[in-house]
Amino acid sequence: MADEPGFQLKGNVPERYEHYVAPIMAPFVTALVDAVDLYPGAAVLDLACGTGFAARAAAAQVGPAGRVRGADINEPMLRVAKAHHPRLYPDIEFTAAPADKLPYPDASFDAVVCQQGAQFFPDLTAALTETARVTRPHGRFAATVWAPRALTSPYFAAQHEVLAEYGGPGPADSFAAAFACTADRLTAALRTAGFHEATAHEFTFGITLPPLAEFAPGHFSCLPWSQQILDTRGPEALAAAAQALTTRLTAHADTTTFPFTATLATAAL
Repeated sequence: MADEPGFQLKGNVPERYEHYVAPIMAPFVTALVDAVDLYPGAAVLDLACGTGFAARAAAAQVGPAGRVRGADINEPMLRVAKAHHPRLYPDIEFTAAPADKLPYPDASFDAVVCQQGAQFFPDLTAALTETARVTRPHGRFAATVWAPRALTSPYFAAQHEVLAEYGGPGPADSFAAAFACTADRLTAALRTAGFHEATAHEFTFGITLPPLAEFAPGHFSCLPWSQQILDTRGPEALAAAAQALTTRLTAHADTTTFPFTATLATAAL
């Protein structure tokens, strides 16, 4: 989920990202990997792999005869991905590389998946053109991005409000940009890159989060936009923002189940 200079996590933040983001990502990762129809022995690339959620899910499906690679520009996140590799499936090789300059030969993969990364590519068409280069003929591609309307869901809306209040327009605008990649933009870029049968649709999961008093500030602290508050205004401001987020969420919801909506785009080469 990271392939843009603005999405850089450092220090021990990637380890916290792995822990706190997992509950939200889990059902979307399953849907993403299911969309490319993996089979035992397939070769798969997890593009903008972050800490390796989709890579691990793919490895479980392709089995010992398969091959899984993960590419991301954020090396601290890759170190966490390597540490969490289950080593029960095929070896997963994680490599630091941008999406538009992948270190793989032509036609290397039967499938490429990208979980919550495409919206951060500086040049989406260039990244998908490079993805097409490393995909085998008739290979499959699938990506998820947060749907634009996901920003209005109670959980993300509260984060956006707190970022604006405690971080100013910079972090709030950067956060909102993560929800700006539309289905039309994705499918148009896929067609330009050479993919066929490009389609996209929205889907929503109601996800029950752990108790918000611990989860909400922990999750908030491992977002790159929250790191901007820490870097510019210090730890006290970040702690105050995290507490404000928890207060807003618990005041407006008598449940820890929130809707999360993503766009799933698929295509074939």
